[in-house]
Amino acid sequence: MSAAQNGDSRSIGQLFAAATAEMSALVHDEIALAKAELRQDAKRAAFGSAAVVAALALALFSVPMLSLAAAWGLKALGITTGWAFLIVFGAYVLLALILGAIAYSRFKAVKKPERSITSAKQTAAVLQKAKPHPRELNGGAPALGSGATEASRTSRLLPPADATASGNL
Repeated sequence: MSAAQNGDSRSIGQLFAAATAEMSALVHDEIALAKAELRQDAKRAAFGSAAVVAALALALFSVPMLSLAAAWGLKALGITTGWAFLIVFGAYVLLALILGAIAYSRFKAVKKPERSITSAKQTAAVLQKAKPHPRELNGGAPALGSGATEASRTSRLLPPADATASGNL
């Protein structure tokens, strides 16, 4: 069916340009969707990472100094030295467990961008079905992109070398 028969007066070039523009817009929209989903999950991961960093910083830098100060403070209140140090140790372990649980819950909330993956799979399925068909040129030779080479194309366009030398153009 030709363009005139189905009511569309656009040329093949215009149709190809429109299809290319729509394909480009589709790719850009999928990229934007993936960025939006990843940005949301990146915020969750950043918060979880911050909680892990805080837990590690607390465990590495604060524990020795604060442990000694708290244990000697408890001793000053009348608790024996051994029990004072054990109470301080238990408090820091409890705090580290709480921060670790917060970090775990934040990391658990991070999910893969399922809408982007589904959309990309659908687009790939459509594009796999839309394969180009080889078309022949007026002379019966296949068009470029369907197995013909640039050399075979130029040999059809240029006259033979002996015709140009004798001036028989």
